[in-house]
Amino acid sequence: MGPVSSEPHGIAFPADASGRRSTTAFGRAVLADALRPVDPAGARAAERETAWRSQYIGHFRRQVEAGLGAPGDWLTMAEAGLASVTDRMVVVRDGADVGLRTLLTGGPDRPLGTVEVRGTGRPVERLAIPYQGRQLTGDALRAQLERWVGAGVMEPSAAEAVRTVIDNPGWLALPGRTVAVLGAGAEMGPLPTLLRWGATVAAVDLPRPALWERTARLARESAGLLLAPVREPGPARAAGVDLLVDVPAVAEWLLARPGRLVLGNYLYADGGTHVRTSVAADVLAQRLRSARPDLALAFLATPTDVFAVPAGAVEHSVRAYAERSRTAKLLGRPLRWATRGRLLHRTYQPGASPGICDALVPAQGPNYALAKRIQRWRAAVERAAGATVSFHVAPSSRTSSVLKNKALAAAFAGAHRFAVEVFEPTTANALMAALLVHDLTAEPAVHAHPWQHEAEGAVHGGLWRTPYAPRSSLGLAAVLGYTTARM
Repeated sequence: MGPVSSEPHGIAFPADASGRRSTTAFGRAVLADALRPVDPAGARAAERETAWRSQYIGHFRRQVEAGLGAPGDWLTMAEAGLASVTDRMVVVRDGADVGLRTLLTGGPDRPLGTVEVRGTGRPVERLAIPYQGRQLTGDALRAQLERWVGAGVMEPSAAEAVRTVIDNPGWLALPGRTVAVLGAGAEMGPLPTLLRWGATVAAVDLPRPALWERTARLARESAGLLLAPVREPGPARAAGVDLLVDVPAVAEWLLARPGRLVLGNYLYADGGTHVRTSVAADVLAQRLRSARPDLALAFLATPTDVFAVPAGAVEHSVRAYAERSRTAKLLGRPLRWATRGRLLHRTYQPGASPGICDALVPAQGPNYALAKRIQRWRAAVERAAGATVSFHVAPSSRTSSVLKNKALAAAFAGAHRFAVEVFEPTTANALMAALLVHDLTAEPAVHAHPWQHEAEGAVHGGLWRTPYAPRSSLGLAAVLGYTTARM
């Protein structure tokens, strides 16, 4: 996580006195600012960290732990972190830096047009989840939900929410709503599923003809309505806009869409660009909320982060650790001894409530952690302000962005040996779309502390309930996965 070499356009990291735009300096400062109101010592430790790239994990964990006392502490840090992001990030225009806050009120350079593709297919009449070559519906889907809960793959609240959607198939089309999908081409995004269900989707992604040709084809075959922004009148392949440059234009375009608006952030990019896109989505959310107080927000959280988890997850993990096989116990002892406890140690102290599941993966890096933390902060703040927020931990999935990282791909291949299920993207995004429908339609759960809202409906793939702390088994999973792939 170092200096960004090329000069950006649009939303960018601030430049220092030498003109360098350091993602390290930015991430360190933002996390310190978030910690400062509640944990001044933690803030000092973060801003004095000299090896941010390798040591960031401890500071991100500390920020979660610091908020577990009073609910107000959690929200205070979220507000401080978001304010730091907004105050520090800049917009590069014609080679000059201006404050990010200008995007909250400034007008667009020019308005965007709309490409409309109306589907000709029949709407889906009941919830179906693709899994291992089958389309699970009705009792078969209910049985699989029970198996996932029993195996510790999802929290019971997630299964209950999906069961509610099974019982209410009329919810699937989200009548009266328009779902804005930021990152329309994302593998984990809900766009294909929502269109099949007959929903109205306002799709936002970069101007890439191949992406929009594929998206338009999906829309035509579906029962839904696809709306896409376009700079110049033309076919669907001409659609697309760069959110890093055009937040005001996208905001005005979305405000003109029909029905109650839902803003879903499914954006992903490599390195510092992921932080920039998260910031762009956050500014867009602020702007839309000020104009449309009934705006709903949707986020997918990564399971490879630090979360407070309920007592039930702790009990499951502790029991699984105690009941592991004799072979696992015999192999585990020398491994823990040889690595000074770094491998195959338990996740939680028995009785912890809440427990802390630290599944941050060093290979993903501090930019990824910060981009996802910004989304968590926004979800907490807007929920506390009365907004409808759909926030769910989504399972690790075999997306192309993950599999191109050889270490992660190998770890995923061996994860099943440690009671972790890695999902196919089609299964994961259908499940998460069902949870989105639930959150937008059913009565929201009420919890005393924001961490409980984050844990509600989590589909973590088993990382919260595995017998071993995730990082203590990740290396072995990778070795086993790599060995299996070579055989």
